[in-house]
Amino acid sequence: MNRIRRRQFAAGLMALISLSVQAQGWQVPKPSPGLMPNPVAGKTLFAKHCAACHGTNLKGSDKGPPLLNRIYEPSHHADAAFQLAVKNGVRAHHWKFGDMAPVPQVTPDDVAHITAYVRSEQRKVGID
Repeated sequence: MNRIRRRQFAAGLMALISLSVQAQGWQVPKPSPGLMPNPVAGKTLFAKHCAACHGTNLKGSDKGPPLLNRIYEPSHHADAAFQLAVKNGVRAHHWKFGDMAPVPQVTPDDVAHITAYVRSEQRKVGID
């Protein structure tokens, strides 16, 4: 799929996710207005809150899936999916690691930084 079609698909997918989220009564957490997500800060936050399961190199562990995988590309798991996962947890659906519990100590601003880090690392390996 070319880049434009992927972005169109991602926009459509986000609209569908938004409808699903609204139907379930969830609200997508939003970072602070004007926040500029910083992948350097995100790397530190990832190491503190996420690496134990998703691996220090984002390649997963025996506790959680790799984020350097096409399943987590932006057109399949938009940035809002990361916010929702941290806020509400996630039922196991792609992998056999069990459910992800909510991570209440991680703020929406933290998630924005972590997502910026994950996206920058994904781009380095051709996932965009």
